[in-house]
Amino acid sequence: MQQAIILITGASRGIGAATAKLAAKQGYRVIINYRNDANAAEALANDIKQGGGLAHCLQADVSQPEQVAAMFEQIRQNWGAVSALVNSAGILDTQARFVDTAPERWQQIFQTNVFGTMSCCQQAFAHMAKSTGGQGGAIVNLSSIAAVYGSPNEYVDYAASKGAIDTFTKGFALEVANEGVRVNAVRPGLIYTQMHAEGGEAGRVDRLGPTLPLKRGGQPEEVAEAIMWLVSEKSSYTTAGFIDVGGGR
Repeated sequence: MQQAIILITGASRGIGAATAKLAAKQGYRVIINYRNDANAAEALANDIKQGGGLAHCLQADVSQPEQVAAMFEQIRQNWGAVSALVNSAGILDTQARFVDTAPERWQQIFQTNVFGTMSCCQQAFAHMAKSTGGQGGAIVNLSSIAAVYGSPNEYVDYAASKGAIDTFTKGFALEVANEGVRVNAVRPGLIYTQMHAEGGEAGRVDRLGPTLPLKRGGQPEEVAEAIMWLVSEKSSYTTAGFIDVGGGR
């Protein structure tokens, strides 16, 4: 019996990598999408294979629609149709007040975080939808608690991009529910990933974690558990939904 195929974008690190490992343990053939870090992607794939799982690496910049289309076509030709998609790829820029940022920065963030997610969802629909011969499927978009709180003085543009993901998730989920495709989102909070260093404060989670009701930051594996529940049949009656993994914030 052919194993179900899950594509995880931005899977070479952080939440994406944790999700890839968990998906492999649950029996999925895992497609690890990455943009730049081939070494990290290959190391993750090797780790999964050593544990008895199936994993393949595909390079594509999700901010480029033609690369997204080519990636999905390559998956179909080599392994079959995607039955699960996790849109984990995302970027931010250095911490700054919004009034000090430039349109070029906003455009870059939205191109990856919003339009990249939308492109992947559009391509996944063609693999999953009953009207195109698909068997149905599940999509999980990575939003952020920042979409709710706005991330003032740090990442307002990033927060805005995740707010767009929330709205897109809701609308797209309702459009495709009768096609056997479920679409949900997970909103992580302060999670120990490399993104904080890229924003200029590697110790951000240590600084802010104690201010949360649970008094700590979260781990990527804790977010992965929520993602894979939404992918699984255990959540078969859940679509257009959101799970906050934010320590109570």
